[in-house]
Amino acid sequence: MTWKDFYGFDESTVYLSPAPLYHAAPNRYVQRTIDGGGTAVITRKFDAVQCLALIEKHRITHSQWVPTMFVRLLALPAETRAAHDLSSHRCAIHAAAPCPIPVKRAMIDWWGPIIREYYAGSEGIGTCFIDSADWLRKPGSVGRPAYGRVHILDDDGAALPPGEVGRIWFEGGARFAYHNDPAKTAEAYNAQGWATLHDLGHLDEEGFLYLSDRRADLILSGGVNLYPAEIEAALATHPDVVDVAVVGVADAEFGERPVALVVPRAGAAVDAAALLAHARPLLSGPKLPVRVDVVAELPRSEAGKLLRRIIKERLRG
Repeated sequence: MTWKDFYGFDESTVYLSPAPLYHAAPNRYVQRTIDGGGTAVITRKFDAVQCLALIEKHRITHSQWVPTMFVRLLALPAETRAAHDLSSHRCAIHAAAPCPIPVKRAMIDWWGPIIREYYAGSEGIGTCFIDSADWLRKPGSVGRPAYGRVHILDDDGAALPPGEVGRIWFEGGARFAYHNDPAKTAEAYNAQGWATLHDLGHLDEEGFLYLSDRRADLILSGGVNLYPAEIEAALATHPDVVDVAVVGVADAEFGERPVALVVPRAGAAVDAAALLAHARPLLSGPKLPVRVDVVAELPRSEAGKLLRRIIKERLRG
């Protein structure tokens, strides 16, 4: 299946791009829209209310988002969300970061089964797709490969069975090289010629891929691998949390321990103890953050990607 078949792009497409064009995906999808004879509507920066108004005004048919945008759309008052006619909207694409299950489920409840997700990278080594129907059967999955074959390997390069987390490798994709960085390029390939984005995940028995985290974001606590995305997803289920980040901080006994930073819903006050009590049934002991900091906002790129490096630097300071 091609991207055009999966998303239904044609000359009637009116595509909304709420992210800056210096990022690969917004740039590429705007070009694809125009190449196919469609119309692109581009915003200078993301604004949740403006995006709903643009969908209504321009009869948007297609759009692309990151999970942070979904969170901010869902945080709008109910009367604001209901004030716009979104009936023209038939395909909402999202990617760039793992989307918490409650957030995506809430978006499907609101917009209907028009949400389609892909997992890929600008390196072009492989792509997975999943539509709303399959996602509702497989919550949290990023789909099955449409380009390249997926392998899950351990740190020694041995294949792992379904359900076990390891590094994600793509076989059969295009070859690439990082600019002026042969060492980084070499690290992206194994002896079989398969390539990786250094993400971690697992396959299920039907070949659906689930992401765990970036290898660099993994928290090693007392010999246990902790995945920030899993902890963030649990904390995000609290109704007063609109954004959350989890990072590892140095600990003399455990090596690292997870710390959470949360952004509360407008007008709400998030109590750290109550939040941890809410998450405790979803997280085993080592995964529960040792500290929760309530912050006004999290550092993110204009494309919505969480800048964990900045968070770690602030915590160290």
